Amino acid sequence: MTEGRPGPATRLAMASVAVAIAVLGMKAVAWWLTGSVALFADALESVVNVAAALAALAAVRYSALPADANHPYGHAKAEYFSAVLEGVLIVVAALLILREAWGALLAPRMPEQPGLGLAVSAIASAVNAAWAMLLMRRGRALRSPALLADARHLWSDVVTSVGVIAGVGLVVATGILWFDPLLAALTAANILWSGFRLLRESVGGLMDEAVPPATMERIRRIVAAEATGAIEAHDLRSRHAGRFTFLEFHLVVPGAMTVRESHDICDRIEAALKAELSGAVITIHVEPEGKAKQTGVPVL
Repeated sequence: MTEGRPGPATRLAMASVAVAIAVLGMKAVAWWLTGSVALFADALESVVNVAAALAALAAVRYSALPADANHPYGHAKAEYFSAVLEGVLIVVAALLILREAWGALLAPRMPEQPGLGLAVSAIASAVNAAWAMLLMRRGRALRSPALLADARHLWSDVVTSVGVIAGVGLVVATGILWFDPLLAALTAANILWSGFRLLRESVGGLMDEAVPPATMERIRRIVAAEATGAIEAHDLRSRHAGRFTFLEFHLVVPGAMTVRESHDICDRIEAALKAELSGAVITIHVEPEGKAKQTGVPVL
């Protein structure tokens, strides 16, 4: 991030706040027009969207700060805290919706001005869908957990909104009033699942979860191919921290090899890994041949 100018992740997070507020306004109007508890549930989830977008903005800005004496590995993990907060907010919203759905089930009523209300809700959902797809694409490119969490939550919101719109239309068409609170409860269940899944992924990042097995296999192949002159690599470990992937392993070289020669091998491995993995931070411990374990990555 250049001095005085926000980076691309920060600009996306700022735009997310504006989109979330606009969508919340439209969904609140849809609920006000109809009085539908299902549309109320949809609007309540948008309140969570606004709070989550604000948290994501704060996390993205903080994670962009450079490493310092107190945080020598940087501040990238701040984005996981935002994702955890978003997961908690989603769960709270789901519980509030369930409470409203129960009250509406005890005293159901026909939605008012359904045509206009559903039209407004459909426009809000279309805006959400477009922004969720953009956030998902850019979040992956920037390797931002906060933006990806926001995108997944918005896409979950789109799915539930489509179901709510169809369901409220069904209520109007059939006159079966309990469809409305039933849809609100189903919306809450979907939101609750989304929240728990988001919490699981975010906690995995905070707990230094390793890269996926397929990625680790690619790393092993690159090390084996690029470590010509060495004997083996062992104790290969990895972890995620926001947009960074930290890799660490021991490289065993012949005892007679010079420091310069072993350093050249390390440089070659690092260059290949960084070309394959964006944001890779690599630490290689060089050891003499007596340290070989015969259980690591053999050099091709």
